[in-house]
Amino acid sequence: MLEYLRNLQLASANLPVGGFTYSQGLEWAVEAKWVTNQIETKDWLIQQMYSTLLFCDLPILARLYRCSIHQDEQGFSDWLKNLLRQRETSELRLEEQQRGKAFFRFLQGLGGIYPWQNLLMQSQLAGFAWYGATSKISLEDLQISWSYSWLESNIMAAIKLVPLGQQAGQQLIYQLSTLLPSIITQANAIEDNDIGAGSPLVAIASSCHENQYSRLFRS
Repeated sequence: MLEYLRNLQLASANLPVGGFTYSQGLEWAVEAKWVTNQIETKDWLIQQMYSTLLFCDLPILARLYRCSIHQDEQGFSDWLKNLLRQRETSELRLEEQQRGKAFFRFLQGLGGIYPWQNLLMQSQLAGFAWYGATSKISLEDLQISWSYSWLESNIMAAIKLVPLGQQAGQQLIYQLSTLLPSIITQANAIEDNDIGAGSPLVAIASSCHENQYSRLFRS
C-alpha cells in the first residue's frame, strides 16, 4: 500500500519540479502552425510517445532503476550520460538539468541521505529512477508514473498553447493513455544498442524556441 501511495505522489501534477513551465518545443510548433487543433496535438504527442518515450526515457529509466537496486554507481553514471546525449538541443538538456535539481530538492525535503547527489541533481529521470528503486516501487509502476506524468504535462501545455479546452485535453489523456501499456512493454524489450530517440521536428521546434520572441514556456 505504501509503495502504491508513493507512486501516486510521483505521478502528481503537483510535484514541485516545474513541469508546467516546459512545452518541449510545442510552443514554437504552435507559433509555426504545425499544431493548430486537437487532432494535430494528438499526432504531435503520438510521434513523441513512439520515439522519445519508447526508445529513450522508458528503457533508460529501467537501466537506471536496476543500477540503483544493485548500487552500481558507475553504471548509473554511464546511463545518465547516455540520457543527456539524447536531449537533442541545449534547451532540452537545460530542462533536464533544471528538473533534476528541482526533483533533488523534493527528495531533500523528504529527508534521508543521498550518496549519489552529484548524479541525481543532473536529471529528473535519474532521481525518479533512484527514488523509485529505493522506495521499493516496482519498475512497471514507476514507468507508468513517468509516462502518465509526461503525457499530462504535455497536454496541459497544449491546453494553454493550441489552445484546447479542458474537455478536449481530458479526451486526449483518455485516448493516449491507452497506448502506454503497450509502449512500456515494447520499451522493456529494447536492447542496449537499440536505445536512442530521434525526433527531428521536436529538435527543430526546440532550437527555434530558444530565440522565440514572445513565449510563455521555458522550453
